[in-house]
Formats: sequence, structure tokens, C-alpha cells
Amino acid sequence: MTDKRRYSPIDRLIMRAQHGLDTSIGASVATRENPGKPQPDVEMDPVARKHAAGLMRINHTGEVCAQALYVGQAAVARDESTRSHLLAAAQEETDHLAWCNDRLVELDSKPSLFNPLWYAGSYAIGVAAGLRGDGWNLGFVVETERQVEAHLEEHLRTLPAEDLRSRAILETMKADEARHADQAEAAGARKLPQPLPRLMALSSSIMKAIAYRL
Repeated sequence: MTDKRRYSPIDRLIMRAQHGLDTSIGASVATRENPGKPQPDVEMDPVARKHAAGLMRINHTGEVCAQALYVGQAAVARDESTRSHLLAAAQEETDHLAWCNDRLVELDSKPSLFNPLWYAGSYAIGVAAGLRGDGWNLGFVVETERQVEAHLEEHLRTLPAEDLRSRAILETMKADEARHADQAEAAGARKLPQPLPRLMALSSSIMKAIAYRL
């Protein structure tokens, strides 16, 4: 049945705040099966285990940022097809969030303490991008996904070889991110001018350095 309820601006603000909280603390629920589950959860030495947890915490935080970015963009998207594209991508990011959180629990670790801050900043960027128009909206999707795809490739190279569960999760995420970028390009994304991509890469580097430890 279609939900025909009308929400007030305050209702929507509360719903967005709840979404941000759930996303930040790892309360998201996946709609797809965790690709790491079929793999054996092998014992790792403490150093390798800590490194794997640091990488998965970075990836969890990256998905928090992507989720916030897309939800912020969708909130102000002018075209319904663009909004649908953004929300569909956000839903798959929710799967990634849940998978990364599951793996952090298995590694006896936790999400970044600063996730609420990352979420708020990314949401603000998403709204600002969306207000520039749908071409810019999709351009941010492409640049975000390409940068995420690159750091996932780096993590796959440095992940402990025996951590097959984390590897299966990251490989699925990487394929999803590439598809999101391809779809956004096909939908009419504008190429972001410099220095925006460099600034995005710089903020990502700062986030990764902090999230690896905290």
C-alpha cells in the first residue's frame, strides 16, 4: 500500500536526523546478503587483525559519507529521475554500511567515533551540490564513486591475504561503486572542474587517516 501521509518540515527534519544517527552508529540493515558470510572467518595475528579492522573502519566511514552525500543531493534534486538514481545508489550504500559494520563486529572493533561529524559535513556538501543542478549532482556521484573505487583497490592490495571475508565485501563494493559511476555518467553527469576533485581527495585522505585509528 502506498504511504499517502503528508509530512511537515519538522517531521522531515526529524526523519533526516534519525537517518543520520542510524547511519553513523552502524544501525543500517542490508537488503542483500553479506558477500563475506560464505567465506571462512580465519584466525589472524593481532597486527593483521588490527590492520584489517582499520581498513574496514575507513570503508564504513566512506559509506557513511556517501550515504549522506546522496541523501543530501536527493533532498534538493529537481528532476525525479535524478532523485531516483541518487536514492537507489544510497540504498546500495546502506548495504555496504551494514556489511562493513558486520565485519567490524567480527573483528572485535567499532565504527569511527567521528562518523556523526563526517555525515553532517557530507550532507551539507550534498545539498550544496544539488542546488547547483542535476548535472552537478551526478558529477559529484561520478567523482565520489571513482575515488571510492580507487581506495577500495588500494585496500584490496594491502588487506591481509587470509582475510577472505573482508576481501569478498570489498570486491562487491568496488563493483557496485563502478556501476554507480557508469550509470551517473550515462545519465548526463557534468565533469567537475578543478580544484573540486583535488579538494574531495584531500578531505578523503584526512578522513582515512583519522578513521583508521578512531
